[in-house]
Amino acid sequence: MRIPIYQIDAFTHELFKGNSAAVCPLNEWIEDELMQKIAAENNLAETAFFVKKESDYELRWFTPTGEIDLCGHATLASAFVIFTYLEIDLREVKFHTKSGLLEVTQDEGLLTLIFPSREGVICGDIPEMLSKALGKEPKEVYKSRDYLAVFESEQDILDIAPNMDELKKLDGVGVIVTAKGNEVDFVSRFFAPKIGINEDPVTGSAHCTLVPYWKKVLGKSKFIALQVSERGGKLYCEDLGDMVKMSGEAVAYLEGYINVNNIVPK
Repeated sequence: MRIPIYQIDAFTHELFKGNSAAVCPLNEWIEDELMQKIAAENNLAETAFFVKKESDYELRWFTPTGEIDLCGHATLASAFVIFTYLEIDLREVKFHTKSGLLEVTQDEGLLTLIFPSREGVICGDIPEMLSKALGKEPKEVYKSRDYLAVFESEQDILDIAPNMDELKKLDGVGVIVTAKGNEVDFVSRFFAPKIGINEDPVTGSAHCTLVPYWKKVLGKSKFIALQVSERGGKLYCEDLGDMVKMSGEAVAYLEGYINVNNIVPK
């Protein structure tokens, strides 16, 4: 059995920047165990698998260690593959996922995702374990799927060198750190060692929590955001109330096939 595979750098127009995701189009679903093994073998933050169902697609995401319920950059990468290789006349694609229906549109090279908002709830006390893991105490902490730790400056975010073993002890999926940006509205980084991602280069799902926070702080609904990881990535975001809009670019790095024998369709 040969499974097509694409590797896409998302939220960037430059190769070797943004966040890299593997995308595997399937004719029908294969066993979960095999998808997990492929994701582990790829050893990228996420590997996306999709199957076409009538005019829409079913979409799932796997990290090297497990399946997750929402991933921005791998969704953008999946849409890029469909628009670029599979249905080149398409301008909008709908994905059915564990987080509901997700839509991606394209316009002049810019891909736009609309994801459900995940506004955080403020923690009355700053968790001591979180401050210890990050090596410095944030000024505020919120909790949604992830922890959101707010700091004073962009330099604070750049200087953070977290203890990954300590981060694994926290409940929740990951930890977002953020501050006002010097040349953009806000900056962030995202750590999720519990699911096999020490630091994610660009994290669309984290912006489902970042955007509603910064809307309250900055008093506006449209933002330019920069994830200041080593690879880095830029997102154009808008708060839509119960949804968050994120736009970015993507570029193809790799096209090929996975050769797997003795596969029985699910």
